[in-house]
Amino acid sequence: MHHPPVKTKSDVILIGAGIMSATLGIFLKELDPSLTITVLEKLDAAARESSNAWNNAGTGHSAFCELNYTAEKPDGTIDTKKAITIATNYEISREFWAYLVAERKILDAEDFIHTIPHYSFVWGDENVAFLKKRYEALKKYPLFDMLEYTEDRKVLSEWMPLVMKHRDPYTKVAGTKMGIGTDVDYGNLTRGIFKYLETLPGVTISYYEHVKDLEREPNGLWNLTSTNILSHEKEHHEANFVFIGAGGGSLPLLEKSDIPEAEGFGGFPVSGQWLRCKNREVIDSHFAKVYGKASVGSPPMSVPHLDTRIMNGKRELLFGPYAGFTTKFLKKGSYFDLAGSLELGNIFPMLSAGMHNLPLTKYLIGQAMQSHEDRIKALREYFPDVKSDDWELVIAGQRVQVIKADKEEGGVLEFGTEVVAAADGSLAALLGASPGASTSVAIMLEVLADCFPEKMKSEQWVSKIKKMIPIFGENLTANEAKCKESRERTSKALNLKVL
Repeated sequence: MHHPPVKTKSDVILIGAGIMSATLGIFLKELDPSLTITVLEKLDAAARESSNAWNNAGTGHSAFCELNYTAEKPDGTIDTKKAITIATNYEISREFWAYLVAERKILDAEDFIHTIPHYSFVWGDENVAFLKKRYEALKKYPLFDMLEYTEDRKVLSEWMPLVMKHRDPYTKVAGTKMGIGTDVDYGNLTRGIFKYLETLPGVTISYYEHVKDLEREPNGLWNLTSTNILSHEKEHHEANFVFIGAGGGSLPLLEKSDIPEAEGFGGFPVSGQWLRCKNREVIDSHFAKVYGKASVGSPPMSVPHLDTRIMNGKRELLFGPYAGFTTKFLKKGSYFDLAGSLELGNIFPMLSAGMHNLPLTKYLIGQAMQSHEDRIKALREYFPDVKSDDWELVIAGQRVQVIKADKEEGGVLEFGTEVVAAADGSLAALLGASPGASTSVAIMLEVLADCFPEKMKSEQWVSKIKKMIPIFGENLTANEAKCKESRERTSKALNLKVL
């Protein structure tokens, strides 16, 4: 097919200027400095959507306190597999960030990461029993050997005074603490990485570029068509490899790629909202991330938490997130995004997943219709002395949960992340949401393994990755010494401590 002249020719095109593209971009330039990379971003700057601090949880999701990562099995035992995987992947992220800081490739660590203790808090006999079993199941692993558990109200009051003050003294309560928890401003981290990438030869970052289409040419190259939002001109870009890291915008572009591996994928959009504290005295009296149990039928991203955040250098206090129903795939997207994602190959999986998740749909619509007082009522369970006027509603980011075709169910709704790669490694896309940004380094290593398999086996790439991530390929659940050594090294580099 004939196209107008190509504006950019690159080895690599990264669609979307979020944490995923930033991480993959810096990986590729570290592993092969000769590569030319073009970044195409629809908005006016990096990290405007899901990577923006106000649009994501920012917890440094490490499974220390998120109870939805440790489901209780029918036999009453705790499934620790997901928590261990996420905790391991977060340590990999810490290692890579520590390398970038130590090598002065990005901003100072205190500009994007801080130590804030992670707590789980529950009430009621059944929930207390669950939390104790969770503690006992995780404590035996090196990644969780610092986990503390208590039912002592005095200790809990020291850990989280805002949560315990004026709480019903007759209700049984329990909590766990992980003193090495972190808060991450992924917006600042993303911008820092792109700022460094812009200084490197062969890297071009173009904003206001809305990628509309992509297709594989007979010569094997990918041709992308974009519209420049400022000039309204149509532009063409050519590359050997394309990564679609556009958050909720990834699914429509993946569908347009027509790779067989994209067949049957759909997306279910979920919006998010926070209550933000306006009272500085309240903000300063709580320095913790306190996670509880999600309501029955709610999506994992709606696990309630009273959350101290450091965003753009300022301390904030949020509660939520409250979920909502939307048809947008991006915060700055279109209400026609969901309809536009429908195609012959995914209609049945999406309808099947919808039929199997009617309670979820009902829950999301109910959340969207809540009043301010309804939201304050939910907050009061974690902050008994809450004053309604101290809090305001802010809109968080959009998440598009993955729907996959399934032989038995027709279609299943997934709540994790999914890398979809072409068989020949020429294209990859990232779909899904949580834990997302926190495990971005491990996810991009997966992309490299899928799309550059031979190079990932080469001594040159393996030795470089081991330099950047010394625990690469190690089993931290079986190697206590390696786990301890890694945490000590990254804590020093990132200026983190135990609280």
